[in-house]
Amino acid sequence: MASSHCFAPFVFLLLLVGCSGRPFYPLPSKLADGDRQPLQTSRPYNIAHRGSNGEIPEETAAAYMRAIEEGADFIETDILSSKDGVLICFHDVTLDDTTDVAEHKEFSNRKRTYEVQGVNTTGFFTVDFTLEELKSLRVKQRYPFRDQQYNGKYTIITFEEFISIALDAPRVVGIYPEIKNPVLINQHVKWADGKRFEDRFVETLKKYGYKGSYMSKDWLKQPAFIQSFAPTSLIYVSNLTDLPKIFLIDDITIPTQDTNQSYWEITSDAYLDFIKDYVVGIGPWKDTVVPVVNNYLQTPTDLVSRAHAHDLQVHPYTYRNENSFLHFNFHQDPYAEYDYWINEIGVDGLFTDFTGSLHNYQEWSSFKESDDKNASNLLHKIASMVSPYGRA
Repeated sequence: MASSHCFAPFVFLLLLVGCSGRPFYPLPSKLADGDRQPLQTSRPYNIAHRGSNGEIPEETAAAYMRAIEEGADFIETDILSSKDGVLICFHDVTLDDTTDVAEHKEFSNRKRTYEVQGVNTTGFFTVDFTLEELKSLRVKQRYPFRDQQYNGKYTIITFEEFISIALDAPRVVGIYPEIKNPVLINQHVKWADGKRFEDRFVETLKKYGYKGSYMSKDWLKQPAFIQSFAPTSLIYVSNLTDLPKIFLIDDITIPTQDTNQSYWEITSDAYLDFIKDYVVGIGPWKDTVVPVVNNYLQTPTDLVSRAHAHDLQVHPYTYRNENSFLHFNFHQDPYAEYDYWINEIGVDGLFTDFTGSLHNYQEWSSFKESDDKNASNLLHKIASMVSPYGRA
């Protein structure tokens, strides 16, 4: 991995900003124009799910920078909007589970109930807070069994801040932003020029130079995948940018949020043949690829092979190291899970909460393959050297 010493000043600056609570819109440094180690494209992508959030609270600057240090190919984020139309990095449409909003008495009257994907949901919604108000909150770890020492240290960051983290990395690091809950955002946030959420999303990518079809020269310079669970959003943005798109697929019981289509319809051959004109791949929940009963893997479905037959990549989510997330088949070994999905199921990318563990697995396995190949080559050389004596 490339040295990260030149990353340190930017890291320190962002950490200071995280403590100050002031809005911060950094511009990428000149580092982005230099010669950097390119994106690896020879093995499945290591996609840092909400940053290295197994270690540091999700969607924070620190989580993304840790993921880059640990070897992520792409840093993944969920994009929502503030009340005043600023795009932010945050997963839930409500602030309740991963911020200290409940401790802010000045916001006690902001709790609302909105319909979210057909379900009445109550909480403190991002769309009811300005960016300045959101920046006054502090982020905390989602799961109680993960490290709690960073709770309260970091703020919510904007889409632009997220992009700057990737562009200031010491090597080429891709971004993987999601158009999150576009139906809700478009209902509650109105931009003055009549544009919609998806327009603002793409405009931000263009502002920072993200363009180009998959594997093009422009794309390899600044790699990006656009992802969404909403097929209409993906089709809409396909008219705005040629950046590659990934159609996310939820549990088999959950219909699409905008078209109300079932899992069975959107994974049919007919639908895959339709959607491939707009996307380069799918991002299914891993338990829809390989069903699970009583925490044991069942016979894999043919979804990966059928997607590949339609020339679509498959990037399943989410891989987590903890025993509570690992199926019994892997005997509490996350490396066994990575090995299964990469070498037996044959996926093209993996969303992981633990970037470092996936990177370590891939590095170790590549060294082993290299060693095996070198050993084989050495045996062939020895055989060729001794063969003349064998004929004598």
